[in-house]
Amino acid sequence: MERFAKPMLGFLLICLWAATTNAAYIKYKDPKQPLGARIKDLLSRMTLEEKIGQMVQIERSVASADVMKKYFIGSILSSGGSVPAEKASVETWVSAVNEFQKGALSTRLCIPMIYGIDAVHGHNNVYGATIFPHNIGLDPVLVKKIGAATALEVRATGIPYVFAPCIAVCRDPRWGRCYESYSEDHSIVQAMTEIIPGLQGDLPANSRKDVPFVALGKQKVAACAKHYVGDGGTTKGINENNTVIDLKGLLSIHMPAYLDSIRKGVATIMVSYSSWNGKKMHANRDLVTGYLKNKLRFKGFVISDWQGIDRISSPPHANYSHSVQAGVLAGIDMVMVPYNYTEFIDDLTFQVKNNIIPMSRINDAVKRILRIKFTMGLFENPMADLSLVNQLGSQEHRQLAREAVRKSLVLLKNGKYPNKPLLPLPKKAGKILVAGSHADNLGYQCGGWTITWQGLGGSDLTKGTTVLKAIKSAVDPSTQVIYNETPDVNFVKTNKFSYAIVVVGEPPYAETFGDSLNLTISQPGPSTIKNVCGTVKCVVIVISGRPVVMEPYVATMDALVAAWLPGTEGQGVADVLFGDYGFTGKLSRTWFKRVEQLPMNVGDQHYDPLYPFGYGLTTQPTKQN
Repeated sequence: MERFAKPMLGFLLICLWAATTNAAYIKYKDPKQPLGARIKDLLSRMTLEEKIGQMVQIERSVASADVMKKYFIGSILSSGGSVPAEKASVETWVSAVNEFQKGALSTRLCIPMIYGIDAVHGHNNVYGATIFPHNIGLDPVLVKKIGAATALEVRATGIPYVFAPCIAVCRDPRWGRCYESYSEDHSIVQAMTEIIPGLQGDLPANSRKDVPFVALGKQKVAACAKHYVGDGGTTKGINENNTVIDLKGLLSIHMPAYLDSIRKGVATIMVSYSSWNGKKMHANRDLVTGYLKNKLRFKGFVISDWQGIDRISSPPHANYSHSVQAGVLAGIDMVMVPYNYTEFIDDLTFQVKNNIIPMSRINDAVKRILRIKFTMGLFENPMADLSLVNQLGSQEHRQLAREAVRKSLVLLKNGKYPNKPLLPLPKKAGKILVAGSHADNLGYQCGGWTITWQGLGGSDLTKGTTVLKAIKSAVDPSTQVIYNETPDVNFVKTNKFSYAIVVVGEPPYAETFGDSLNLTISQPGPSTIKNVCGTVKCVVIVISGRPVVMEPYVATMDALVAAWLPGTEGQGVADVLFGDYGFTGKLSRTWFKRVEQLPMNVGDQHYDPLYPFGYGLTTQPTKQN
């Protein structure tokens, strides 16, 4: 702790000295001053170079203390998998973040930078963090607690800003980001915005409902509602594509959760790569400035997505000057560049100096960025410390994640006959089979956005419990558990198993890499189901980021469980399989029969699902010795 304290004290003293050398009193340095007065005072002191620097967010890999100082950079991000070292410790993270912050604080005005990271199901970039179920499986009652736990783990590593929650309304499971969406129903997505006060803190009782809020101290983070707007409604679910819908549909399906987020004080909103009726959202002034800022009165800052302004043109970066102009004039305040920051700075500076982009637009952007930095206390407490080191992957958070897993599981079938349910399974049995590609694979269990952007296979990517390990811990000591990832029919027949648990599903993916027109589970999943379930009583657990093709296999199996992407705490699966807790989960999205039916959502005229929206069988807890 002490080795961090001395450098921090030194840099804070430098800022204090800078504030008192040329003037006895500087208003923006005084936390007792009204927020508006602090913003106005600081803005009046800033040069164009300093203002544009605040609008720039760069990737950690191209950042340094010198770069922060030279270009007045306002923000840094860690992209998926971007870490200071492999399996970096909390101490390494804090040290790295502080080193960048020292560069920012050594500038003339000592404006702190804000560091952001994708913490979309826990602090998912960081080794040893608690990985919660992805959004598609979350229970509304727990999201606020999950937000609070995530905030503590993120803050433990010195980071005060997360690119979460995703409040997309996924209308087609062929989309590769569907697991980042809470539901096809906007009312469920609206309810899930309770994660925002979990991340940021509860709005004070006397606070205005449209003013960004992040609780002071180092236990909360600034949140980011994303991706504005209509990202979940693209044609055939193609990522970053075109959402074809009239204004009434856009406002009634895709917009409501943004209004809820603003009312709960969300600090930032990220713009979507997608288009609305052919118009790129990153260039849509009517929706970003006209609707979000003026109509909904959003006072926080609007941030682009990764190279979002580059993608205004096709191919990306083909006409960068035009893209800078279109994006900034649309109302984007902070640009996630993330690499070619000198090009962006030079281009934007030229356009302002030549009256292509008015200074009023730059001032609006910088005011919004400063508002968040002042609100969350970054000026008073810019440096990170090790006070929350024990929060990362804490037992309390893992127990919360385990509970979230239990409540996320949806029981779709239980027994071939209504009066003969298979679940809950007996803990005491002679010999049981566990099979399937996903039974002992923590990476598959966690899915995309885990340690790396796309996720990884294997069980050593982070700390956690696989489904197989959880089953072995749950059953009676006398029960023999046999694991065979891909058993043939003869193996199953000759072993005389009491029952089998088959765990199959999708491999990890993120964004466009997850777009799928067929939505089939990975081989050898189908053959494993056939070999096992055609021979012995079996329950099939599907690990997937969305509904997948199941109709051809359902008749073969005795029970079917949708486990979504449960994260690191596989014990939650065993908890309900063996009856320590009952199944309670309900489908937050429609489970189709055939991909040809898609898109198909609850309320559609031709609605003929395999399992309807809201479906989920229940079981009662049982006491087993």
